[in-house]
Amino acid sequence: MDSRTLHATLKQTFGYDSFRPLQEEIIADALAGRDVFALLPTGGGKSLCFQLPALLREGLTVVVSPLIALMKDQVDALTATGIPATFLNSTLNGDAARARFRGLHRGEYRLLYAAPERLMLPGFADNLRAWNVTQLAIDEAHCISEWGHDFRPEYRQLAELRAQLPGVPVMALTATATERVRADIVERLHLCDPRCYTASFNRPNLTYRVIPRASPYDQVLAFLRGRPGESGIIYCASRKATESVAERLAADRIPAKPYHAGLTGEARARNQELFLRDEVRVICATIAFGMGINKPNVRFVLHYDLPKNIEGYYQETGRAGRDGLPSECVLLFSAADVVKQTAFIEEKTDPEEQRHARAQLQQMVHFAECATCRRVELLGYFAEEWPEGGCGACDNCLTPRETFDGTLAAQKLLSCVYRVRQKSGFGFGLNHIIEVLTGGETDAVRKWHHDQVSAYGIGKEMKRGEWQAIGRELIRLGLLRQSAEKFATVELTDDGLDALRTRRPITLTKPVAIAEKKARTRKGEIACDEVLFDRLRTHRRKLADERDVPAYIIFSDATLREMARRYPTNEAAFGRLPGVGEKKRAEFGPTFCTEIATFLETNPKIRFDD
Repeated sequence: MDSRTLHATLKQTFGYDSFRPLQEEIIADALAGRDVFALLPTGGGKSLCFQLPALLREGLTVVVSPLIALMKDQVDALTATGIPATFLNSTLNGDAARARFRGLHRGEYRLLYAAPERLMLPGFADNLRAWNVTQLAIDEAHCISEWGHDFRPEYRQLAELRAQLPGVPVMALTATATERVRADIVERLHLCDPRCYTASFNRPNLTYRVIPRASPYDQVLAFLRGRPGESGIIYCASRKATESVAERLAADRIPAKPYHAGLTGEARARNQELFLRDEVRVICATIAFGMGINKPNVRFVLHYDLPKNIEGYYQETGRAGRDGLPSECVLLFSAADVVKQTAFIEEKTDPEEQRHARAQLQQMVHFAECATCRRVELLGYFAEEWPEGGCGACDNCLTPRETFDGTLAAQKLLSCVYRVRQKSGFGFGLNHIIEVLTGGETDAVRKWHHDQVSAYGIGKEMKRGEWQAIGRELIRLGLLRQSAEKFATVELTDDGLDALRTRRPITLTKPVAIAEKKARTRKGEIACDEVLFDRLRTHRRKLADERDVPAYIIFSDATLREMARRYPTNEAAFGRLPGVGEKKRAEFGPTFCTEIATFLETNPKIRFDD
């Protein structure tokens, strides 16, 4: 399939002039019948990689999706662009399911969405063979790996489909996976000499910030009131917190609903639907919410509690700004969160699982407390290097924290670690070291006679919390090493020992101020007529309600902002907007052009420089 045909189909059906990075190469390999592994960030256009080939080849593309609640929206979006698609899941009654089976047997559809459990039902493989399946696309493929953050045992059975559908190429797609998980996906799915694609993990439209957790609800309320009309997700660590925060927000006149695994399936589906349709502005959720969420206008993701690991954090923040417009990722953090998470880890029974969880938590805390560019830290976790310099779109780049000469404080703490080990012959945890440093009179200090070491009490001028922050920074700087075992002992590294002996200068970072910085970055925002944009949003909502679909199925915010920037009043100009394919131009062009023309009768155009 030549590039010209691919670009023509992209424009005609989806309304875009160019592919996103790696999309065209992945699509070309899929059409050539090769197995493909594709790691594209959330919002990077994974779905197009199997949707566009489905239009250009004979037969049926089967899409494995883990969340049945989202299949209808995905199929509605495809239908709106003129692509014949359907789904099979437990939400359908008998008549509806039989009607779809008849359509599949007649070859009426190009795409079928189904959960892995459905595909593995006895005898279902006979249907797949009868339907002329020519592509198997496995979305959220990281679910197959126990090393991933969202392992699902039912995904393991998918490898059996290779034997049942010999010769059918497989495409595995995910938005987040470490190198270990990527290798596991390829092995578990028995991908045959796959072409592997890994796009950049960078989401340039996202701004990352960490705010010290003081009065968390008040901080959240202030944040939301500063962003009227914007939609977002608040992630909480517990079911109780999701309900509490949602109730308080609703009482403060901010439409919000909870979402967690303890709610009935009906309640979860209802709350999710209200959020997708912009009837609820905020969803307060546990990590049970979000995978595969296709709502493009999520303008912020706020973590009320500390995530367990960076991989989960990246996946959750990735649900913001899928339409490419500027969006914010905010984490409320306090050292108390670390204690809470550590207690959860202690409840695990498998020692290896505990060790792995502690190591992941240490990486998450390192990210939350680092003074360097957060984007560099985040990408580094996925073994991706950032070009020299900061990103200019995180709190540490936008408002660098103050530093100070921490040589004396560092010397005291390093010396205490050294003396305690010298006295006992083995290491101790950071909490114990700080008790010694501040002259604590605990049972452990007395038991090990650490009140007799020369470093005892030499750090009384600072509070324990301040020493904790310094200790964690010395770990980040590589002067101390912390184990991932149960008691997380600390010891001097070679570099730390050298710093102690040579008394070389050490620069430390002051903690970020408790008050949230009010400056907001909207780098990459599409400047437009905001009054017209609001009017078009209202019109879009009316059209969506008439069709019983979420508003973004009609058009994304990005396309609406382009309308409010270019003022198209005829179908030819309307068809040139990004995100407007032929079917949407024909169906929605007249009504939006009329709305814009009516607006211009009483409002002047705003001129934009570019």
